Amino acid sequence: MRYIFNPHLEFAPAAPPGAPASGTDAVLAFHRSLPGYAPTPVHSLPGLAADLGLGHIFLKDESRRFGLRAFKALGASWALRSVVEVRRAAGLSPPATVATATDGNHGRALAWAARHLGLEAVVFIPAHAAASRVEAIRGEGARVVLVDGSYDDAVARCAAEAAAGGWQVIADTGYAGYLDVPRSVAAGYATLFLETEAERLARGWPAPDLVVVQGGVGALAAAAVAHAGMGRPQPLVAVVEPDAADCLLESIASPGGRPSATRGRQDSIMAGLNCGLPSLAAWPVLRRGVDLFLSVLDRHAEEAVQRLWRPAAGDPRIEAGESGAAGLAGLLALCREPALRGAHDRLRLGRRTVALLINTEGATDPAGFRRITGEAPPD
Repeated sequence: MRYIFNPHLEFAPAAPPGAPASGTDAVLAFHRSLPGYAPTPVHSLPGLAADLGLGHIFLKDESRRFGLRAFKALGASWALRSVVEVRRAAGLSPPATVATATDGNHGRALAWAARHLGLEAVVFIPAHAAASRVEAIRGEGARVVLVDGSYDDAVARCAAEAAAGGWQVIADTGYAGYLDVPRSVAAGYATLFLETEAERLARGWPAPDLVVVQGGVGALAAAAVAHAGMGRPQPLVAVVEPDAADCLLESIASPGGRPSATRGRQDSIMAGLNCGLPSLAAWPVLRRGVDLFLSVLDRHAEEAVQRLWRPAAGDPRIEAGESGAAGLAGLLALCREPALRGAHDRLRLGRRTVALLINTEGATDPAGFRRITGEAPPD
């Protein structure tokens, strides 16, 4: 476990209250037009908040988004739509084949989006990925390529084979020479935050003063920073990573806050966050806008999955995968671990704190969920 408060933080200029970020209305309108769209729920967790000594905890539950058990379709569909529109404006047809690297959820989301457009999809995934995630991608009609090595090895293999085959890469991580599409992926996640804000206002809930979000390559965290900049007062943003895959924390700790690789083994049970390098598209946003970078242990994720599945009195039962529960894992660690007391106190966590979490996935690995909870996830 480690934490670092951002020494490079910049404060965004004030925006008019309620002013939407540029383009986010178009993103939401697009997602509303897709078959199967419905806003995902936001849950209030008063029992959990009381247990942790906090005022309110709200959780945006993406475990049933488009029937894919994860939030990733928001980014993949918007990015693919953006690529198609750019090509049409240039008088070109949509790409015949799209490709991506994945730890599971983004690959399935792209395969789903491509199938709806009648496009071929090729998805590169580490060979050690859970069989359930591989089969879910194949179930969307994609060709799956198993890659020996890490997620970053899959990214490199995808880039090379896509260049050779003339395929369009729709990845959520940015690297040298490939930044625009990952920015579109992150822009697609705006819908998640707009839905959350609409639900909060409709229910009369207080605005969050702390948003705790998963790390990974940083695309979702970049979207969280962009949305946080719209709030007045502006909430703090904390990013949570596995201790074994803490590339964002390593990057903010490096001289000048330069993108850096994790020194971990990238073998966390939080499989969707096992990323060795930050997205070069997301990193500039995180470097100037994330308040706290935090790494946690697998046992924190296990506890978070359990706490959501067997909730405190009065709270709803929530199905979460290990990566999906990572935000709560970070909050549990902040509230419970003596080694993180300094971060707890600096954030002023207490009875007035209003925290927002995002459950980014359901039980996309049923075997892992069963191991942690002792029960099979619902269909």
